[in-house]
Amino acid sequence: MGMGGGADPAAWGIEAGYRDVTGGWHDADPDAVRAALEAMGADPDDESARPAGADVWVVPVGRPVDIDGGWLLRLEDGTEHTGEGPLPEWLPLGYHDLDREGADGPVRLIVTPPACHLPPGLRTWGWAAQLYAVRSERSWGIGDLADLAALGRWSRSLGAGVVLINPIHAVAPGDPQEPSPYYPSSRLFRNPLYLRVEDVPGAAGTSEVEEAAQAGRELNSRPLVDRDAVWGIKSRALEACWRASGARQGREAGFAGFSARRGRALERFAAFCAIGEVHGRGWGAWPEELQRPDSPAVESFVGAHADRVRFHAWLQWLVDEQLERAGETVGVVTDLAIGADPGGADAWMWRDSLAAGVRVGAPPDEFNLAGQDWGFPPFDPWRLRAARFEPFVEVVRAALAHAGGVRIDHVAGLFRLYWIPPGLPSHRGLYVRYPWEELLSILALESVRAGAWVVGEDLGTVEPWVREELARRDILSTRVMWFEDVPPAAYPERSLAVVTTHDLPTVAGVWTGADATDQRECGVEPDPAATARMRERLQQLTGLPDDAAVRDVVVATYSRLAEAPSAVLLAGLDDALMVPWRPNLPGTVGERPNWRRALPQPLEALVEDPLALQVAETLRRGR
Repeated sequence: MGMGGGADPAAWGIEAGYRDVTGGWHDADPDAVRAALEAMGADPDDESARPAGADVWVVPVGRPVDIDGGWLLRLEDGTEHTGEGPLPEWLPLGYHDLDREGADGPVRLIVTPPACHLPPGLRTWGWAAQLYAVRSERSWGIGDLADLAALGRWSRSLGAGVVLINPIHAVAPGDPQEPSPYYPSSRLFRNPLYLRVEDVPGAAGTSEVEEAAQAGRELNSRPLVDRDAVWGIKSRALEACWRASGARQGREAGFAGFSARRGRALERFAAFCAIGEVHGRGWGAWPEELQRPDSPAVESFVGAHADRVRFHAWLQWLVDEQLERAGETVGVVTDLAIGADPGGADAWMWRDSLAAGVRVGAPPDEFNLAGQDWGFPPFDPWRLRAARFEPFVEVVRAALAHAGGVRIDHVAGLFRLYWIPPGLPSHRGLYVRYPWEELLSILALESVRAGAWVVGEDLGTVEPWVREELARRDILSTRVMWFEDVPPAAYPERSLAVVTTHDLPTVAGVWTGADATDQRECGVEPDPAATARMRERLQQLTGLPDDAAVRDVVVATYSRLAEAPSAVLLAGLDDALMVPWRPNLPGTVGERPNWRRALPQPLEALVEDPLALQVAETLRRGR
């Protein structure tokens, strides 16, 4: 193919192969190439097959745009301008529509800034927290948005400027509740599991809420977060609040304004949730007439279930309000997952922009010889452009709402993604390129508008030129102490520096050997060499002897991290409380409680914990 025998894969963004972590070259599997072309709507045997053009132009602000003939420009604010020849250089940032003389239709003109928002001299510190784990005495078995606000106030009192939390994207309603924050139903909306029910309008004086609060707080005695039990209690209480105040709240300006701002996306998401409650999970198993969001059958369903649809939209307003209040206490850094469940709301709403049947993953490496299959579908780069990038715009905008910053998980995915075509195993996948210049420009526009900075998770096999481009766009790099061969003092200024992440061992886990034990108990044989290297790294950085107390190792480790000139330093709450288990152990399922462990003490004790306060003071002085 591409050599007189069919469609040219390169024209569709399919790479001829890739280099692995050792530098070895792997040719793209011919069967995978053919399947990827078919997934993008190309006939693999047609030499003339080329991606369709799209009427969208992404233009840097101030750059001349040449037009032949007359034109009519409708700006985002509704004003119109006419002219002939080149467009004026004063074009404002934003999403505009351009009609050209003799053209078949309008062009979406996206005018973008050169780089993301990055406050001059950004130099701050904060906590990295799994929000579900940060329970207070008022929690209902899971850390919630009021707990985040309390954590923010405490952090601010210590001099911190940010708190990074796990993704709080929406999951499918009902049981079982998806535990992984990185496998959501929708990245456009958020999980009402994190609501503080007592703060919901209509909760005060409602007997069902008072009874639910007692049952919910009893769940705090469990060391593991039981999302199904939590949602069972919270959902009944929220339904009681809706019944008590639904009519009044339905007319309230706040809810009405939120509904107007989120528009069609909110309507469709709420409809998805209501349909799922009737027909079950996975829209692919629904009656065929309900599998398209714009079908008459969906419109009819919404009319027949209007109250339930409105209830799900109301829940999203509540989450938005509570997150906004939490964001007023500290700069909340949200986390944007790389994809979403193929049976979820986003895949239903945007089914025409996705590569059907394809899964995203990672090629084989030294840690996983079979490769990785993450299970969710990618955007088709050409259909995404044909949609004028609107799905990507909405995802980024949602992630930035009420945020001081956003972490982009697997940021290299904006440049290329490893596709696993239908019917093939993960080791036979291939890489597909994305319109990264346009995507980064849109990310910059939304970042500037939100006044929020961006950090990319650029770990692993990221091409050097990609990191250079991210830096040029003012996107912070990620520096993890476990992976760095240089001391923290040598980290780049434009970076976010941490000791560990949710997928990697804690300081206590490495120092005590508990992490290796945890792996063995889960059926994963730890790499002795890697384990030894991490412990040796701690000893080299801290200068402490083998028998040093974990508390001393934690303090000494964060003292070294404090030497980093990085724009942002983060301390993990798990490290500050000497938790020996990582939140998630990749490659394990079943008995291992990934994404379920609560912190060993409530928030009220955390804020007075001597080690947590010492870590905070260490980073504060470093700033």
